[in-house]
Amino acid sequence: MKKINRFLLFGLSVLGISSIDAQEKRSLTLDEAVHLAWDKSNEVGLANAKVSSKKYELQSAKNNQYPDFKISGQYQRLANASINLKANQGSTSTASTPVVDQLMIGQANATLPIFAGFKMQNSVQMHENLYEAETATASHTKEEVAMKVINYYASLFKAQKTVALLKENQKRAEQRAFDFSELEKNEIIARNDLLKAQLQVSKIKLSIDEAVNNENIINFQLITLLKLPIGTQLEIRESDFANFKMDNVPTSEQPALENRKDLQAVQLQGKASKANIKVAKAAYYPSINLIGGYVALDLKNVVTVQNAMNYGLGLSYDLSSIFKNGTAVKLAESKATEIQNSEAMLTDYIKIEVQKAIEEYHLAIQQNEVYGQAVAQSSENYRIIKDKYDNGLADTNDLLEADVEQLSANINKTLAKANIIQKYYALLNATGQLTSTFTISKL
Repeated sequence: MKKINRFLLFGLSVLGISSIDAQEKRSLTLDEAVHLAWDKSNEVGLANAKVSSKKYELQSAKNNQYPDFKISGQYQRLANASINLKANQGSTSTASTPVVDQLMIGQANATLPIFAGFKMQNSVQMHENLYEAETATASHTKEEVAMKVINYYASLFKAQKTVALLKENQKRAEQRAFDFSELEKNEIIARNDLLKAQLQVSKIKLSIDEAVNNENIINFQLITLLKLPIGTQLEIRESDFANFKMDNVPTSEQPALENRKDLQAVQLQGKASKANIKVAKAAYYPSINLIGGYVALDLKNVVTVQNAMNYGLGLSYDLSSIFKNGTAVKLAESKATEIQNSEAMLTDYIKIEVQKAIEEYHLAIQQNEVYGQAVAQSSENYRIIKDKYDNGLADTNDLLEADVEQLSANINKTLAKANIIQKYYALLNATGQLTSTFTISKL
């Protein structure tokens, strides 16, 4: 009986599957589920927020190229001000010293950077690269979310089909147990044979309970990802797995090296790091600014100044940068090296991932062919064993074992097509081509 139980649970142990008694049922196509995840998932929401942040950082860097314009004004009350008019020194005038108790100052200043060692231009370039890198990362996040939905969707389909097959088998097992009960009453078969048939019914019930429990888990995981109401039971569209066409199946890593968004993100980060080195080196150069301003002043009873305008060039240079900036440059260069190594490591990882995906896809196709043969073989084996049993040439163990093997073959064959589709999508994801499958919109 251990052998029977082993065969009965074979299809369940590898599925990670589930089902749920829910208050609400909802039918979703795979395409609908993917787009719903893009609209609702926290992962995509966070990715979009990061893109927005990089966009504003880029705009802030561009704003540094524009003139700084400042205006200010003051009004002050002066208490017992002592005024010494230098212009009147040496004069014999006996005029009394004016009373000064108010001061008003207004000024406007404009500064336009002309040259800063190309710091601003390279800073803008760096932030443009970082913005593009974050956009690529967000696209990659959407692809990963789509793949997560595909895996949940396929697993839920496998679960629901497995539960259905188990329940069909349960009906046959219960009917067999009933027939055996009648035969045992008439002393045609031994009571031990009846007990074996009843035990198989119990084991099938346990297998159904396990399958339903696992289905519940996958269903909950998927509705959580899609932000659907708790208690929603998803009904998988079998049409998504029937007559599915797999076109342009990748056969090498070349598409991945051209299309992978995570690789593109690292490459753009590499460009940003090179621009950052130039930003750091800009501190070695002086800064030149075009300056201009306007000042108005009124010191009560003393002086009034109007239309005092000024313009010219401003030059500044941080002498300490000669000694201090070398560390900043080396830091920027070190970070650039880090990114180069990260790109090389990611490239190797992608090659391995693609090769693995290719192998698993072809394995799934081969397994589907074998499972198809196994269904025919197990059905014929059950027919032969049943004939032998009816003629007293096989015992109850043989009959029940043949039934379990037939069930296992039917489960594997039913799920094999879904597994091929799942591996096909995984291959598209590994080669960076999943985007086109679901027409991922630009962020």
